[in-house]
Amino acid sequence: MDYTIRDATKHDMSAVLELIKELAVFEKEPDAVEVTVTDLQSDGFGEAPAFHCFVAEVNSKIEGIALIYNRYSTWKGKAIHLEDLIVSEAMRGSGLGTALLNEVVKYAHNLGVKRVNWEVLDWNEPAIKFYESKGANVMREWDVVHLNEAGIKNYVDNI
Repeated sequence: MDYTIRDATKHDMSAVLELIKELAVFEKEPDAVEVTVTDLQSDGFGEAPAFHCFVAEVNSKIEGIALIYNRYSTWKGKAIHLEDLIVSEAMRGSGLGTALLNEVVKYAHNLGVKRVNWEVLDWNEPAIKFYESKGANVMREWDVVHLNEAGIKNYVDNI
């Protein structure tokens, strides 16, 4: 299979959003995606981009993405957070996930970061096995903590 891994452009964001929505369905939260193409375009491109995105193209169609952003660890220093590694359902098992992860890790290495981190759902055993096969440490004793938009507002209102 011939594929290309490249930096995403502003014009790719509608295809990126479709893959984000496909992931939300897979993760059993089909109505959770609030971000828009306009958000992705304005947040990811310009003077101070909030993220960097790689896309995987097969036959000129975007079939996968890896979306990352800078992070800082008080223990390690500079880090990269892999927000999402998504491969379309039709292309899972084709090697695109490995190719995208390879690109993320090379990018992180070239930046000289100390760590790449991401989350995986505890029931997504195929993803967990994939990440562990690449040498990642799945830290099952840690819980992800989120304060959503309503929670932020409520918190601020009660300070």
